[in-house]
Amino acid sequence: MNHNARMFGVALLILSLIVAAILGLLAGPGSPLTWLLIAILLLIPLIHRKLTARQYVEWKDEYSVGIESIDKQHRKLLNLINNLQTAVYFSTGKQFEHEAMDALVDYTKTHFTYEEALMEQHGYPDYEPHKLQHEEMIAKVESVLAEYQQNPDTAMKKATVFLREWLINHINGIDKQYSSFLIGKGVE
Repeated sequence: MNHNARMFGVALLILSLIVAAILGLLAGPGSPLTWLLIAILLLIPLIHRKLTARQYVEWKDEYSVGIESIDKQHRKLLNLINNLQTAVYFSTGKQFEHEAMDALVDYTKTHFTYEEALMEQHGYPDYEPHKLQHEEMIAKVESVLAEYQQNPDTAMKKATVFLREWLINHINGIDKQYSSFLIGKGVE
């Protein structure tokens, strides 16, 4: 079921609950069912907020690699992923989706270039394998962009999940490996 159909279903459910609660109040405000319906109506925004919040990634201190310039870039990447998630989740339109994806891809390339330059400059021994992971990630994103032309909704959802998981795993895995090396070389 696509996002628009789900949203229509939720709107129909809310409307039904409102009508039932109003009819219950008109019949007599003493019915516990009427108050249960009103309580459910009041809980819907809270439940929606919790479900929506799980879609987004918040920066956690455990993601820090200990190098402020890189942490700042990682935070920006997470924000750009969240922007893309917003574009997909709230069906903001193809133009906003394109702009969000383009901004994310452009900044990812900028970040990778920065990271690779630091590693190369300081002689990081695993520079080539790290750079290869960056290239594989960019290739995957480019394949998702090609798929976007065929099936926009599915491709964007897959892209947001892939990017979110890849970035967190990359930061907590291979990026933490180079950070101690670079910090040892005086990079802050």
